[in-house]
Amino acid sequence: MGVPRTHAEDRALARPRNRPLAALLALLALVAVGAGSLLDLRTPTPLPADAPVDQFSAGRAFPHVEQVAAEPHPAGSPANDRVRQHVEGTLRALGLETEVQDLVAPEAGQLSGAAAGATLARVRNVVARLPGTDPTGRVFLVAHYDSVQTGPGGNDDAAGTSAILEVARALTSGDRPRNDIVFVLTDAEEACLCGAAGFAAEHPLAADGGVVINLEARGSTGPVIMFETSRDNAALVDVFGRAAPHPVGTSFAVEVYRALPNDTDFTAFLDADFVGLNSAYIDGGAIYHTPLDTPAALDRGSLQHHGDNALGLAREFGRIDLTDLGADHDATYFPVPGGLVRYPGWLTWPLALAALLAVAALGWFARRRGRATGRRLVAAFGLALAPLVVAPLGAQGLWLGITALRPGYAELLDPYRPTWYRLAVLTLAVAVVSGWYALLRRWAGPAALAVGVLGWLALLGVVFAALAPGGAYLFTLPALVGALGGLIALATRVDGPWPVIAATVVAAVGVIVLLPTAILLFPALGMAMGGVAALVTVLLGFAALPVVDLLHPPAGGARGLTALRHRRLGLLPTLAAGLAAAIFAGVGLAVDRFDADHPVPTHLMYALDADTGTARWLSRETDPQPWTAGYVADTGPVDGFPGLGAGDLRTGPAPAADLPAPKLEVLADTGTGPARTLRLKLTPQRPVRLASLHVDLDTATVTSLTVAGRPVPLGRPEHRWNLGVVFHAPPPEGIEITLTVSSKPGRQLALRVMDGSDGLDALPGFRPRPPDVGVVGSHSSELLAIARTYSV
Repeated sequence: MGVPRTHAEDRALARPRNRPLAALLALLALVAVGAGSLLDLRTPTPLPADAPVDQFSAGRAFPHVEQVAAEPHPAGSPANDRVRQHVEGTLRALGLETEVQDLVAPEAGQLSGAAAGATLARVRNVVARLPGTDPTGRVFLVAHYDSVQTGPGGNDDAAGTSAILEVARALTSGDRPRNDIVFVLTDAEEACLCGAAGFAAEHPLAADGGVVINLEARGSTGPVIMFETSRDNAALVDVFGRAAPHPVGTSFAVEVYRALPNDTDFTAFLDADFVGLNSAYIDGGAIYHTPLDTPAALDRGSLQHHGDNALGLAREFGRIDLTDLGADHDATYFPVPGGLVRYPGWLTWPLALAALLAVAALGWFARRRGRATGRRLVAAFGLALAPLVVAPLGAQGLWLGITALRPGYAELLDPYRPTWYRLAVLTLAVAVVSGWYALLRRWAGPAALAVGVLGWLALLGVVFAALAPGGAYLFTLPALVGALGGLIALATRVDGPWPVIAATVVAAVGVIVLLPTAILLFPALGMAMGGVAALVTVLLGFAALPVVDLLHPPAGGARGLTALRHRRLGLLPTLAAGLAAAIFAGVGLAVDRFDADHPVPTHLMYALDADTGTARWLSRETDPQPWTAGYVADTGPVDGFPGLGAGDLRTGPAPAADLPAPKLEVLADTGTGPARTLRLKLTPQRPVRLASLHVDLDTATVTSLTVAGRPVPLGRPEHRWNLGVVFHAPPPEGIEITLTVSSKPGRQLALRVMDGSDGLDALPGFRPRPPDVGVVGSHSSELLAIARTYSV
């Protein structure tokens, strides 16, 4: 049986009799579905301080935020001591078994990069326990109470700390749980995750592991997203889906986070084989780690979201048998209006292959029904690659242009007011899909193009099933539902209602699956990677293509001036979306200007070499802002300050300050021949945040290194000063370090010590920042470093 000749007017999946009405109804349905999806991402209404005692109240938690984030309080600072006393006193007042774990702990993960040896810190964790009635394990609620040196940490992580204090109050006001609940407020998270690493590895309560619920923030607003889990998370995700009052999370986010070089306290617990969930709100990233991260910047709705979910999870994990949480697979999950869809990860491959087969069947059926030819199906699939490439590249190009006009954006996670720029990226992607479709629709036909784009969704589903299984649903589900909807459309009357209904359902599934992802990707990755959100928007457009077709005149039958008019009408959505993108970008530039409330971020450090009595200004800005350029003009390596890490920085001469260098004493020197064991004491001579010691490997080979009684791994040094230790929150009495070395013939052992404090205001030659110039959220901003070489 031959394939019928395909006429232009017969290439559509749907050809309703009343096209404008069908288009209107389909669009209204999609708008309703999209609104429901986005409304489900809203934060809950903050409860007042007089809310029922068994509920979490942002109104009750917020005074703790004000106490914790009254000022910057990095580990080891007097302000950090005051915060710890408040946290400890609050937990003790609730009648909880409370202690301070005081120890020297190593870093978790690979964070510092400053020393091939290691990073350590003196930490003081606050630990409290609510004993269970019949424990099957322990549940750990974790947040860090320290802040960065550049800001008070109103969100990061006063919000998490305060949420845990309020959750502890709610839990102690009711019946005791079955399982132990342990509240862990860690120290030195910002420096090196050392507090969490020390607790997970050495505290008796952590000896048998358990379930960790970690609370974080990387912004100032937005929904709390459960973005990371331990491996084989199916049982954990099931608890999250049923116990968290506002479950926002995707298995795609877990895949993305696992691929990124990011760490939180949760990393330390994973390294110690705990299981659990990691959550944070991430929008409003412009203030992250800056002086603007104050209590006033905190969105109380985000705080309520944190607390509601943490309390619900604590109660559920506190109730169930924790020995039943074992699973041999990850779950696939994503938010939908009213809850969280989740299914076993082992379904990923069957669904991906089913989607691929269903799309192939749709192509075959479309050809048999005369809606497409084999040549047009192949061409449509190939041509569908164009918007997948053009839209992301266009979004990245748009942002490059914007940052060229506003260079300060390069130092921000996101603009202060990013909404207009996000709309520009979304409408740009819409313009690309719409223009591509308008240009190819008449030649290829709507049915062929619909099958072609579903082919890409199905193919990407297979690729992700192999490389990032938790993200495969983004492509597999729209492809599978799209293929089934297309088969329904082909099996029914082309001018009847069912093709339109099928197209609308397919598009609705695409909206539910892809729209929240596109929206959440913006704060997650920032505008610098807006092309990823543009790509997801293109895929959403692919899923909605049969509905998009209803906005166009019939696919064929017109000739001459009528056909020309139809083409022009088909390009109207493209022109409108393109114009909207330009307008949104322009409005963004107009409204998101740097000012005293939204300062341009700058980075500056000061380094004094006590050997030579010379000093330098240093900056990590690649294209210095005008204020920074007044200090640094050249680019080069930072010789003599290995504690600052490797790599070129912007530099400029600075007046030498009259400040003491750290002191290094030899307490003992034993050994025979070139082999020596040195017991040293490194003591800062001023209040500092960190101290470091590095060995000149041109003078000796190091065979062992012990810091404060803790053996340190030596790693594989790559250059002269690349072996040593960085110690955060050093005690005033100093740090003992034991080195075993083999001296090189004719060379005297050389050791380079450095310490670092915060604040440049008192330095000679420093000019205070103008009101519209701020501090970039960096762990080295405002660092004052002094280094000296000791020959032993």
